[in-house]
Amino acid sequence: MRYLHTMLRVRDLDASLKFFAALGLIERRRRESEQGRFTLVFLGTDDASDHAEVELTYNWDEKSTYPIGRFFGHLAYEVDDIYEKCARLQAAGVAILRPPREGRMAFVKSPDGQSVELLQRGDALPKAEPWASMPNQGEW
Repeated sequence: MRYLHTMLRVRDLDASLKFFAALGLIERRRRESEQGRFTLVFLGTDDASDHAEVELTYNWDEKSTYPIGRFFGHLAYEVDDIYEKCARLQAAGVAILRPPREGRMAFVKSPDGQSVELLQRGDALPKAEPWASMPNQGEW
């Protein structure tokens, strides 16, 4: 058995693609169904050996907000430099909800409210501002 993907329903495909691009994911493939009235977009890293994907499901006619089920916790990604990744996300307009105060872990949310955890590869980076003194925002 091998892991294939995590599916997330999204209301605004363009906003979601912008968020995940800022996170560092690229579109690997897309499928549109006129009959089913949906678009599937599969995202992954640019590492050819990394086969894990996020499937964004956009239902064309859905107008109401999708409830976040308690069964879904978060997506988690390991990053080379958590400070650089958070700075890039922040520059793209993404709120850093749980800053990497200790140089190890941060949380952000997609436009549809899915929680994404960022973890520093290897050991934690030395504490650094502005992250070390930045408070949490909202829920993550």
